[in-house]
Amino acid sequence: MTKITSLADEIRNRIAQPPAKTQEQPKVEKNKKPKTAEAEILQLIRAYDNSDHKSLVHVRFDEKTVKTLNHFKMATGVDVTRLVAFAVKQLFEGNPELKAIIKQFIQNMTL
Repeated sequence: MTKITSLADEIRNRIAQPPAKTQEQPKVEKNKKPKTAEAEILQLIRAYDNSDHKSLVHVRFDEKTVKTLNHFKMATGVDVTRLVAFAVKQLFEGNPELKAIIKQFIQNMTL
């Protein structure tokens, strides 16, 4: 996750910097990530093993997100369940303050 974050920070920094004045500048799409980064995250998602996950959670998404998830599944062959499980795990690993909030709530419940 830190690789993804640092890549995102690098891209934001590049976008924020004004282009250097030279005679020839190659045109670069601002929001386009390098293909290697796309392939890396896709490999991580595909490698994520959710075969031992037995619990289910009913989740609601807006219509646009559902279409995106379905298109992602068609484009990559990655099941939506695997993608969502991977994303939630990355969310909690990348934001330890969320776990701290949960621990604080549990401690307050037991008092």
